[in-house]
Amino acid sequence: MITGRNVTKTFRQRGGVLSGREVTALRGVDFAIGRGGAASFIGESGCGKTTLGRIIAGLEEHDTGEIVIDGVPMSSLRPRQRQPYFRRIQLIHQDPYSALNPTRTVHQTLDAPLTLRARQTRRPRSWVDERAEELLTLVGLDPGYVLPRYPHQLSGGMRQRVVIARALTVDPEMLVADEAVSMIDVSLRLGILALLKDLRERLGVSVLFITHDVATARYIGEDGELYVIYRGQVVERGPVETVISAPVHPYTQSLLSAIPVLHGLERPGEQPVLPTEALDESRPDAGCLFARRCPFRTGRCEAERPVLGHGGDTPQWHACHHPERRSVVAVPIGRR
Repeated sequence: MITGRNVTKTFRQRGGVLSGREVTALRGVDFAIGRGGAASFIGESGCGKTTLGRIIAGLEEHDTGEIVIDGVPMSSLRPRQRQPYFRRIQLIHQDPYSALNPTRTVHQTLDAPLTLRARQTRRPRSWVDERAEELLTLVGLDPGYVLPRYPHQLSGGMRQRVVIARALTVDPEMLVADEAVSMIDVSLRLGILALLKDLRERLGVSVLFITHDVATARYIGEDGELYVIYRGQVVERGPVETVISAPVHPYTQSLLSAIPVLHGLERPGEQPVLPTEALDESRPDAGCLFARRCPFRTGRCEAERPVLGHGGDTPQWHACHHPERRSVVAVPIGRR
């Protein structure tokens, strides 16, 4: 459905002592998300995954590269001509507290886009109210209770479900969930994740999940692809289970090694990988972006930047000169 080719993005800082300094958010990213499929972008804060999600949803312009939707390059269209394509891709915001207008009831929030859609498709006014109730029921809410209420009268989990219902008002083909459960109470997160998974199965909608949490990425897209992003570059890409169970890039391995272990229930991986130093964005990198922090670096790593591709006997794509599978993920004792 949507692919990206060599997508780049650079921001220029404004104000303060660093005013005018350029910050590279994306460095030639390639991706592909099929119709009804699932993909997850994972990486630490500041790696560029949210910027990439906003570009995919049409909320941010990229500098170079190409976004292709259903075979149509977006660069070949005028901004107004792109709108129907990007309307099919809806963003679920990270913060349900700020994503909803506090002065509008849930009924008013859903009424506006549904009324516009009713006019476009020449449906009667009664359809708007029926569809609003149908969408709230679909996301697990009681329409009679929720419709007349303002956002502050709902819990965080209920607000996030309203945000998802609003995204569904335009019958999207893809949902971009940007850290969709990070600001939800832990006890409610699984419900939201199960809802997104259910929507994908029932409606055939594609789901792009942006997160720093490997467990949630695994739950949402167990049959999808995992993209590991480091400093704006995809450093490893492949089937979710393959990347998690047998990562080959040292950054992926260090990311997975940081997963907390519940002692008595799980054992740490046999080969944990720890970065050798803290990240310092101010220092230029001629070679691999992870080289200075990598415990396995060589002279080649510091001088030559690897590109994403296949190498060795690994099924996943990686950007590493010396890929090697390592067991770094905690394993339940019962499976040993």
